[in-house]
Amino acid sequence: MTRDELSQLEKYLRKTFQTESIDVRQRPKKKDSAEVYVADEFVGVVYRDDEDGEVSYQFQMAILELDLAS
Repeated sequence: MTRDELSQLEKYLRKTFQTESIDVRQRPKKKDSAEVYVADEFVGVVYRDDEDGEVSYQFQMAILELDLAS
């Protein structure tokens, strides 16, 4: 993903989740996805999908059962 895409995704996620502590970072050796952090804690991955000339993004976040007990 380009720096512009990362910036746009970060702005969108910050607005959607109403927090400025979200960071979207380039993944090493991967060009089709980025890592998402909240306050320096890794929370998920955003994947870029370019199909038939239409670009979309998918945010994937795993939630462990252990985290729900907190």
